[in-house]
Amino acid sequence: MGKLKDQMLADLQLNGAVPSTQKNYLRIVGNLAKYFNRSPEELGEGELKEYMLYLMKERHLSEGTLRFYVAAFKFLYRTTLKREWAVEKIRYPRAKRKLPVVLDISEVESLFAVTKNLKHKAMLMITYSSGLRVSEAARLKLTDIDSKRMMVRITQGKGGKDRYSILSQTTLEHLRQYWREYRPATWLFEGQKIMTTLPHVRYSVFFTRQKSVLASQNR
Repeated sequence: MGKLKDQMLADLQLNGAVPSTQKNYLRIVGNLAKYFNRSPEELGEGELKEYMLYLMKERHLSEGTLRFYVAAFKFLYRTTLKREWAVEKIRYPRAKRKLPVVLDISEVESLFAVTKNLKHKAMLMITYSSGLRVSEAARLKLTDIDSKRMMVRITQGKGGKDRYSILSQTTLEHLRQYWREYRPATWLFEGQKIMTTLPHVRYSVFFTRQKSVLASQNR
């Protein structure tokens, strides 16, 4: 799959796909080739449907993951192989829509109150007050905090797009306290190794834990 892989990678780059998407799409197509022990160029609609059923019934992949597989297949056959017909009837699985749990102002304030660690509170405050995703907050750099314009710059957010969000005065003051205590060099919230960002998986685990602490205190 060497030549096809290189061609697909070039197409992904030309289409502006972020590195993580490039890596995942190539991995998915590689798995398809391994499953049939044939090049994707030799496969069609029937094989793709068979493979999707395998992923659903044998691998028990989630709707979200399956949608990502379908997106990778559609890109390969539409853009790289120019064989639209192969994926024309391959549908995206219907996602189960769940309403997110939204905390009201008093709950957010309580969440801050039960968080004693200065760094952890700074993480919570900028995430909630600026409306950031966990992955976006974890990748913030010191230079993304614009105290003059009271803005936060989010680089490569959802869809690989940059944007700005608001920065509250209370959050800015707390970030300054945090900086004086921890002195981060490049990333706003550094990992255990200097000059590295905090993995957003650990960030997510922390958020979940703090919500559990709040819930237990409210019982």
